[in-house]
Amino acid sequence: MLYLAQVQKKAIGKAGVQLLAYQATETTWVTVAGEEIIVTSEVNPFSDNLLVLVELSPSHQVMSIKEAKEWAIKLVQDYLVPGLTPDFLKAEAERAEQWRQTLTLQSQEFGRRSLEVEARREQIQGLEENLKREKKGLEQKEAELKAWEEELQNKQQELEAKEADLKAKG
Repeated sequence: MLYLAQVQKKAIGKAGVQLLAYQATETTWVTVAGEEIIVTSEVNPFSDNLLVLVELSPSHQVMSIKEAKEWAIKLVQDYLVPGLTPDFLKAEAERAEQWRQTLTLQSQEFGRRSLEVEARREQIQGLEENLKREKKGLEQKEAELKAWEEELQNKQQELEAKEADLKAKG
């Protein structure tokens, strides 16, 4: 595992490194709790208090040590030169939170409108069913009226025929 450490020579009487942070993922580092110091003679070429990158085995044996200068410069180039300041990151986090809240509100509004549309669709279907029933009832009444009209015409013709018979006899 890769650690950011500080060379300690005078403070502990022996040569070693004080672990400051470890690399949890490719872009995430976690600070080390407490003052963990790994004693090793491999720090002799490095000056006291120099920041170094230390690769440790799972049993905390030093596998390699190198100066952290290039690593620190890469951090500056990748994260600070393009304007990724703490204020910028905080503003971006706030903007992302505002977007999240806006999306949540829009989602809720969409859900509400979907329910309204569904209720209106059901209402329209109910009205269509009522209209179909009323149309069927009106068609039946129209058929009844036509039958009555035919019956009335037949009766009127019978009356006219009887009236003509009466005139002919009289």
